[in-house]
Amino acid sequence: MSEEGKKDFIREIIAEDLATGKHETTITRFPPEPNGYLHIGHAKAICLSFGIAEENAASGARCHLRFDDTNPAKEDVEYVESIKKDVEWLGFDWGEHLYFASDYFDFFYTCAVDLIKQGKAYVDLQSVDEVRKNRGNVNTPGINSPQRDTSAEENLALFEKMKNGDFEEGEAILRAKIDMSSSNMNMRDPVLYRVLHETHHHTGDTWKIYPMYDFAHPLEDAKEGITHSLCTLEFEEHRPFYEWTIEHCPVPSAPRQIEFSRLNLNYTVMSKRKVLELVTDGVVSGWDDPRLLTISGLRRRGYTAESIRNFCHKLGVTKFKGMTDMSVLEFEIRQQLNKIADRRMTVLDPIKVTLTNWDADRVEEMAVVNNPEDASAGSRQVSLGKHLFIERDDFMEDPPKKFFRLGVGRSVRLRGGYIITCNGVEKDADGNITELLCEYIPDTVGKNAPEGIKCKAAIHWVSMAHGEDAEVRIYDRLFTEENPDAHEDGFRACINPNSLSIKQAKVEPMLAEVEPGYHCQFERIGYFCADLIDHEKGGKLVFNKTVGLKDSWKK
Repeated sequence: MSEEGKKDFIREIIAEDLATGKHETTITRFPPEPNGYLHIGHAKAICLSFGIAEENAASGARCHLRFDDTNPAKEDVEYVESIKKDVEWLGFDWGEHLYFASDYFDFFYTCAVDLIKQGKAYVDLQSVDEVRKNRGNVNTPGINSPQRDTSAEENLALFEKMKNGDFEEGEAILRAKIDMSSSNMNMRDPVLYRVLHETHHHTGDTWKIYPMYDFAHPLEDAKEGITHSLCTLEFEEHRPFYEWTIEHCPVPSAPRQIEFSRLNLNYTVMSKRKVLELVTDGVVSGWDDPRLLTISGLRRRGYTAESIRNFCHKLGVTKFKGMTDMSVLEFEIRQQLNKIADRRMTVLDPIKVTLTNWDADRVEEMAVVNNPEDASAGSRQVSLGKHLFIERDDFMEDPPKKFFRLGVGRSVRLRGGYIITCNGVEKDADGNITELLCEYIPDTVGKNAPEGIKCKAAIHWVSMAHGEDAEVRIYDRLFTEENPDAHEDGFRACINPNSLSIKQAKVEPMLAEVEPGYHCQFERIGYFCADLIDHEKGGKLVFNKTVGLKDSWKK
């Protein structure tokens, strides 16, 4: 529900149906096809359907998780398990209501036979090209199939042969007999069944024919007693066939299909077919690559379930087709991590600093605040020795007037520690700076700079003796164009070659002991997450950049 209790148009429909007694309860469903991993657009649908069920729990409402597994050529158990994991991770529970379309294959077949007996379905023996050509277009009516008026008896026999595997793929299809001149192309005798000699992940080799999605979907909804079948706007033109199927088949209930706008985000693609292409061709490391907006990719990047649910909630539910800016999603995770993430110091591009007036074997513990936004988070002890690392960008040999960090003759404060002054540099044979020679100013921890010393900035640092090596992965947008799908040379023509950069960084020693999935803020850099796959507590340390401290998507 949106702010101040205002309902969107779908929730208003449901509230009215309950108030008028049209339905005693509300039953929704989330029906993914197990042919790929879920993405952020699916998250919106999940939050809507499961959210409505939660809001109406007092009336016994529920949401089903149902796999529309009607195309074994593209489906896999891997996808089934990943989808279940994503829905659970987002915080939703289907309870005992987990279903598969393949559970209803006998029911679909019965409905198809019933349509044939009514004279409302027939077996078409035209080739695939002939069917496509004779279907016509939006300006030209279709041409009836030569088999359109075949008797019910002959069609039943042909359909039985299809079921028994006596036809090769593409040799025969079962079509609904509706209207080849309809202005809605989806009503021009749509295909109900096709022949597929594929092993199904759930039913094995039992079936040689499989129902089309548009035929199976309304029957699944009706079989499960779904009251409100929520789907995105591209299915609006399919609704007449949805309703035709419900009207003419022996179904136990009559669901209502309602469409809402799908989620579109800039600088990404969300077609599972296109993402699969990127995965298969090695453009990305897998479905959970943090550059993708798959739910598993977002999770691995460090997005939280709460941030994604908040994002979907704020988008609302409308019929408006639009593009959402990536910064809206980034805002939600930044807001949450700012409150909950510990602060840690990490140097991504290290340059060595030597404190020339510090004894070689001296080590002092600095008290550094964990989270300025949360006083209860306290502080931690960070070891400081004679040698340390700072960011190379925090030093300039010839700094401009408004550069307040370190330079020769300039002073800065080490975060939580002393003020230091740079007196000189060491260079290699090529003239590159390899070391900064600095002095620390005693008695300046937590105190203002002494008279005569200008110090306007504090910088993060890591002790050379105590810090740990880590791989830090910095992610940028995967595409250089705002709408990759609209690129004249195809979406792959605008892949960003710099979407991933890897830094060999130095991190605080305590980061070696964190578990995969740990969130923190690398001070002055951004929010990061210990990688769920490659990070090893006490071993190889790998951190992914979740989001910057500021909006990085502004034009």
